Amino acid sequence: MGIETAPGAAAPPAILFPGQGAQAVGMAGEWVDACPAAADLFARAAAILGYDLLAVCRGGPAERLNTTAVSQPAILVTSLAALDVLRTRAGHALDAAPLTAGLSLGEYTALVFAGALEFDDAVRLVDVRGRAMQECAERRPGSMLAVLGLDREKLVALCDECRGGEVLEVANVLCPGNIVVSGSKSACERLGEAAAAAGAMKCVPLEVAGGFHTALMQPAVERLTAALAATTLRAPRIPVVSNVDARPHTDPAEIKPLLARQVVGVVEWNDSMAYILSTGVRTIWEIGPGRVLRGLMKRIDRSIACAGVFD
Repeated sequence: MGIETAPGAAAPPAILFPGQGAQAVGMAGEWVDACPAAADLFARAAAILGYDLLAVCRGGPAERLNTTAVSQPAILVTSLAALDVLRTRAGHALDAAPLTAGLSLGEYTALVFAGALEFDDAVRLVDVRGRAMQECAERRPGSMLAVLGLDREKLVALCDECRGGEVLEVANVLCPGNIVVSGSKSACERLGEAAAAAGAMKCVPLEVAGGFHTALMQPAVERLTAALAATTLRAPRIPVVSNVDARPHTDPAEIKPLLARQVVGVVEWNDSMAYILSTGVRTIWEIGPGRVLRGLMKRIDRSIACAGVFD
């Protein structure tokens, strides 16, 4: 495990954390055993969750790790464990980070990094979030579709045409030319056909359990809101950029309702990254499994120096 760095990347990095979909069996490798702080995080998570999260991260099975209820705490804890390893190697750069953000679920990881949320509370919240979202998906099945090569305005119009009385919305605006729509399975299928006819380069169904970031998840909002109300959130030491409005926040009274709205709202990742870059940031570190956020950044601005933790 290490940190990939780009030549000349000397400015303090903005720290980014991945969301659901970044999980993979084996993502918590032997590096966990070599870092007592990282191993302790998995032990604490197991006590809260009631199962051995580290064993699932390492050995699967994939079918279990990929469930919404398990993948969300798995990504949170793996990312924070990787952060603890990095603190022993690049703590000065982490301490100097001016901003942080996380993709959907990753926003909880960012809040822990920024000192706004205690680790144990984050695990409890994400456990509630993941279980509630999975239950919504089981009650009202849905799907998500990544559409490449069409702009947002066109996709909104196609959603209006293809909805047919069902749920169908733009869910994630990730980077130029990469937008995810979400909703009922049949509506997503209609949208895929219409997008292809409208000139989309590719439509890729995502391996998810439901129509996330739409009204299909509304019951999860209610459960998460109650859990957030019972959780202490402090002012973060650095601003955390919200997925909902792509703006920095340091007031817990603003952050809590934004976290609840995020479950049914559009993930404005492209605009969030545009805001971070507007502050003068020229380096980003992706801390957690996968390379998704670095790939998106290269589509947003290829001049940005990107680094990432890897096994």
